[in-house]
Amino acid sequence: MDSSIINVVNLTIHAFLVGSLLLGLHRKIIARIQGRPGPPIIQYLLHTIKFYVKEITFPITAGNPLYIFVALLDVSVWLTALIIAIDLKSSLLIIIGIYVLQKIVEHGCGLSSGSPYGKIGGVRSVFSAAAEVPLFAVVAAIYLTTHSVLISDILNYQSIHGSLLFKMPICAFAFFILLVSKAPNSPFGIVKGKDIVSGYMTEHYGLLASIIYIAEAIAYFALLWIFIAVFIGPWVVSHPLITLAVMIGLTVILAFVNGLTPLLAPHHSVMLQMTIAGLVLCDVLYRLIMGG
Repeated sequence: MDSSIINVVNLTIHAFLVGSLLLGLHRKIIARIQGRPGPPIIQYLLHTIKFYVKEITFPITAGNPLYIFVALLDVSVWLTALIIAIDLKSSLLIIIGIYVLQKIVEHGCGLSSGSPYGKIGGVRSVFSAAAEVPLFAVVAAIYLTTHSVLISDILNYQSIHGSLLFKMPICAFAFFILLVSKAPNSPFGIVKGKDIVSGYMTEHYGLLASIIYIAEAIAYFALLWIFIAVFIGPWVVSHPLITLAVMIGLTVILAFVNGLTPLLAPHHSVMLQMTIAGLVLCDVLYRLIMGG
């Protein structure tokens, strides 16, 4: 087998296992914050395995081709992001395009089941897509500073000029909000709000649910890695143990933020993230005026 394929398989397994354990740690910390013992750290991994061996169910209201396809597309989207970001260290614009595509997946996932909860989650997913503007503003600011949107070039820039975390704190904060929004029990988690059960994936069960869980674990790992690579630097991502330690630290911070912050209403969530986008755009304009 080609060594590149072996590397991708190893990377996928690593991302899934580490992402699952980090999500389990996140859930454990939130439980402790709320005064509960909480599940074991391996609970997310156990859920994935449990659903994997269970029978797939098809609601009578489901549009079966789309109902199956969106789950497969979900994991494909984040596998692509994983390869482009970590294996190829390619363009941030492609990563953002993939992240926006995820909103389409969530929308299709919600509509395909025919469940009213799923439909609301799917509609909210499209509604929340307006809040992805900060990502494009962040990339614009990074390009003006590093003169590239390639992750490899950004890493090289930081190896010479130092971490972007201190040079671009507003952009780092905007990307951190993205991490907050993707973590469980997020104040921005309107597509899976407690008022609509599990949102767009309420009706997905069995193997299809397991595939979605796998995609979420890979997504969490990939986004943490991208944040570390883009804003902290190559001296972290070049050492797997240091990368893992920083991911654990970020997960602890995210757990405290999400555990102590109430769920925002959909319009409040979008308004707050658009405000953050405005701050980043002001930073971009400042860099344009000052010549980068």
